[in-house]
Amino acid sequence: MEVILREEVEKLGRRGDVVKVAPGYARNFLLPKRLAVAATDANKKIVEQEKQAHLRREAKEVADAQELAELMSAVSVTIAQKAGENDQLFGSVTAGDVATALEKLGYTVDRRKVHLEEPIKQLGDHKVTVRLHRDVSLEVPVHVVREE
Repeated sequence: MEVILREEVEKLGRRGDVVKVAPGYARNFLLPKRLAVAATDANKKIVEQEKQAHLRREAKEVADAQELAELMSAVSVTIAQKAGENDQLFGSVTAGDVATALEKLGYTVDRRKVHLEEPIKQLGDHKVTVRLHRDVSLEVPVHVVREE
């Protein structure tokens, strides 16, 4: 069965792609969740219009994210935590802590956009990746210091 994707579906395709899938997959998953529509001529025209609108919106989001990345390029974050003798933290610094610290500096960043491989558990300087958009990311230096 041929369907037109209305959203990006992992391992299947991007928005607006015409893909051939099993009828059961389309009937039981894609169509009820409104991730796809049947591939008819009328639906192809509608989805093409939606795709153009989405591309315009996406271009604006990328431009905004790049502008924010330029503003944040000089930002560094300092977080104070209690630590033991060997610079080992009591607890850890998480993505939420980094997002809160950025918010205090005036940058509203969702904690889910802050990517840490694992929570920071040592004092010192660390690099944290902030993905503002799928195509725009930047490295923010995070200084973890001992709380007095």
